[in-house]
Amino acid sequence: MGEDIRLAAVVALAQGMAAAHGSRDAWRAAAAGACRALGGSFAALSVWERELGRLRVLVNVGELAAGEEEFPDGEAYPVHQFPEITEFLHERWAGGGEPNAWVETAEGPAAGGRPGYVHQRVAALRRRGRGSCVVAPIVLNGRAWGELYVARPAGAPVFGREDADFATVLAAVVAAGIAQAERLEEARRLAFTDALTGLANRRAVDARLDEAVDRHKKDGVVVSLVVCDLNGLKRVNDTRGHAVGDRLLERFGSVLSLCGAMLPGTLAARLGGDEFCLLAVGPSADDVVRAADELCRRAGELELGEGVACGVASTADPIGPVRSARRLFRLADAAQYRAKAERAQRPVVAGRGGPDDPVVRLADAAPSGQAGERRTFRGRQP
Repeated sequence: MGEDIRLAAVVALAQGMAAAHGSRDAWRAAAAGACRALGGSFAALSVWERELGRLRVLVNVGELAAGEEEFPDGEAYPVHQFPEITEFLHERWAGGGEPNAWVETAEGPAAGGRPGYVHQRVAALRRRGRGSCVVAPIVLNGRAWGELYVARPAGAPVFGREDADFATVLAAVVAAGIAQAERLEEARRLAFTDALTGLANRRAVDARLDEAVDRHKKDGVVVSLVVCDLNGLKRVNDTRGHAVGDRLLERFGSVLSLCGAMLPGTLAARLGGDEFCLLAVGPSADDVVRAADELCRRAGELELGEGVACGVASTADPIGPVRSARRLFRLADAAQYRAKAERAQRPVVAGRGGPDDPVVRLADAAPSGQAGERRTFRGRQP
């Protein structure tokens, strides 16, 4: 392969990883780009999970053998089966450079191979109908992170030393792409996470709720919102200090997360201050009300605070058409406002008060600064 072609392959690999949205896309781009660059028929990217003592496959691309999946859930191998990975510690290249890739074949070690380590690799090549592979260690932040593996089918030209050297270059490009993807993933996580409780924040709720309401309008999926106001936080802050108040917020956040887990796929979030919510997409309204009831019960048992005021609004209840996220929020918040005013020990549910439901009237009559509207948008920022 000419130098210009290989340079273009390196650029294409870097560009593919840079354009990826999230870690999984970056893994796929890395494996696919390396597979094309090396003229392989199959490639895999694996990570070394030190704490579990295993090499776990993140992604497989190309011609998959029986039992292989693109994103496998449980394909992992004990490190003792591939002990070479444990040698890639910083001491090995402390004097400069990085560990080289190597080639193995279904017939045994290729030129420049690593005798003593080939038995598992050779068996895997034969079992899957592949003739040779090149294995390149991936080093991230001065430590072995995992490996890039590219294979060719039986009968195809065997990888050579030049291919192994090129694979070493590709592994360095992949390492840089993974580092960038991880930084972006962390930035996205922080942008949508409440720093104190670890729950989602208001920005995450807004994005998810907009998508959910679109699905409701298109497919009729049930969307439910539980809005909560933690009672007694100001008293705790004033009498026992903000550190204790923060502890109350954290404990209630844990209770909210636990009750949200009763509803598959539910988002638990802190909207800001003492306001929290659950966003459920799919579960029935009755299931959501049961989870909210459990939330009220558990909140009332917390050592600190004075329970919670909880309002529920669901598109499955008679609340009128829900054409926007804003309306569902207004209804849930109006229900929560009523629960707080009545010191209710259980959730107040919009639309379940009969033909002239007071919660729906409260929400619909206060579009600009009254009742539910005021409370809904008070804590917009995380």
